Amino acid sequence: MGATRVPLHRSLLTRLLATSLAVAVCAVAATAWLAVRTTSRVIRQEQGQSIAADSRIYDGLLGYAATHASWQGVEPVLTELAAGTGRQVTLTDAQGRWLAGRTGELPSRPSAVVDALHVDTALRGGTNATEIDPRAVGPFRLTAAERAVLRKAATAQIACLEDIGFGGVLTESPSGRVSVSAQGDLDTQGALFKCDRGIGPTSTEKRALDKLTGLVTGCVERQGARISLQLSADFSYRAKTGPGVDDGQIRDCLDAARREQLRPYVAPAARLYMGSPARQPDATFDLTGRNAGYVAGVTGLVLLLAVLVTVLVGLRLVRPLRVLTAAAQRPLDRDAPVPVTGDDEIGRLAAAFNDLAERRQVSERRRKAMVSDVAHELRTPLSNIRIWLEAAQDGLAPLDPELLDLLTEEALLLQHVIDDLRDLAAADAGSLRLHPSRVHVEDLLRQVAEAQRETATRGGVDLRLELAGDPEVELDPVRLRQIVGNLLSNAVRHTPPGGRVVLRSRIAGDELLVEVADTGSGIAPQDLPHVFDRFWRADKARSRQTGGSGLGLAIARKLAREHGGDLTAASRPGAGSTFTLRLPSRG
Repeated sequence: MGATRVPLHRSLLTRLLATSLAVAVCAVAATAWLAVRTTSRVIRQEQGQSIAADSRIYDGLLGYAATHASWQGVEPVLTELAAGTGRQVTLTDAQGRWLAGRTGELPSRPSAVVDALHVDTALRGGTNATEIDPRAVGPFRLTAAERAVLRKAATAQIACLEDIGFGGVLTESPSGRVSVSAQGDLDTQGALFKCDRGIGPTSTEKRALDKLTGLVTGCVERQGARISLQLSADFSYRAKTGPGVDDGQIRDCLDAARREQLRPYVAPAARLYMGSPARQPDATFDLTGRNAGYVAGVTGLVLLLAVLVTVLVGLRLVRPLRVLTAAAQRPLDRDAPVPVTGDDEIGRLAAAFNDLAERRQVSERRRKAMVSDVAHELRTPLSNIRIWLEAAQDGLAPLDPELLDLLTEEALLLQHVIDDLRDLAAADAGSLRLHPSRVHVEDLLRQVAEAQRETATRGGVDLRLELAGDPEVELDPVRLRQIVGNLLSNAVRHTPPGGRVVLRSRIAGDELLVEVADTGSGIAPQDLPHVFDRFWRADKARSRQTGGSGLGLAIARKLAREHGGDLTAASRPGAGSTFTLRLPSRG
């Protein structure tokens, strides 16, 4: 079939040109729109600054509340915050009585509630939760002498760190407690441990921690539980508790106890009202004649460049596509790879086309091989049946029970091959149906093993079971018997007299593992990837003494994957083989 030219209105070049023009027009229009939207952007920037100012005011008042027992004397702080942010600020108590700031009519709702013991972290860019302001230290505030002792010990710790090749950074908490963190590329925790100077709780902290421990213990015991608690200066804890107490209860009681202990040292909750800033944003944009001409000139230039680039890129794209079209129109028996000119989309398409052509050839070879294998498998029993029937017809063989048994065995073998082919066809077509039910794995595996025990005994093979428990799982019992029976049959068939076949099962995580291990001759490494191929046998002569239909393992893997699991094989020549069935342990 000859190649035909694509109509111009359907060609990729035309589509790319139209797309580029549309994109260019949209880009120019978007540019003009963005220019007009400058005012809105400036306003949003002002709004962002306003939010930052609100956060600054809220945080400043929180700091005052955390370090003062009342709001008396807050007026200078409020005046400074109002002047620095340009906002009109008023502070009232919980009942609405004026505390500081401007007077006059207030909004119906406050902008925020200032409470150092219940900080609204969402107002400071955090999550929507409450916490205690770290600046509220109350009875944990250290004396000047204690601070000097701690700082001296921290300075000695930093000197120790420097002596062993590390750096040290000293930080001080609002209570006056200092801590040291190590800096270096190696084990900083080990360095801190080596240079530890035993900076434990001071007398002030011990008194406050003892009271806090009593409050937490009382809170937990009021909930009907007992606890032995040891608190640290950073409010971490170690606890020994009775039954019915979890970490969440202890943490809740600790937070409640800290608030109760700090309440006399912080200012009471107050309402914060913030008015609009005195200066409003002023941003305008005027699309004058000069600006309009500039936009029009830029638009024309963009359109011209878009047309030129589109034509060049389109010609470059169309050329390899024509090569691919010609390759696809060649006859099936004249497949040849197309050149891959690059790593772009067209180059990858060419590579994918070559891969598809190669896979088509492989599929065709497999189809021919499977037809030949099916013919071979069906021809052997049919030839035996025909030969013996003709011999009986000609009087050369008596039609006695032995001959009938032979013919029946060949017919059963033929039926077995046909049933296996039917199962594979159903699995390939997606019409293989499972009927899962809750079954006890141990009972089912014992039944399968007993069905194979007579064959194993006749062959001098020791068949053993190693079942770890009796889990109850949800699967298709008939198909599981078919899988395990096939594996056991293969293992017994390929294990010499005096050998051993072991059937194991156990639950590993969320999987049921069933293993069939034998002490047979094993499988060569080059043959192991093919054990699940259809009609594959390690015996190249395809002797029926060393294999069945050649479809059993392929069907077993199909059934395992229909269950959502898999079937794998491991083997070493001379050391036997192990087939592992993995199934989801639902139930």
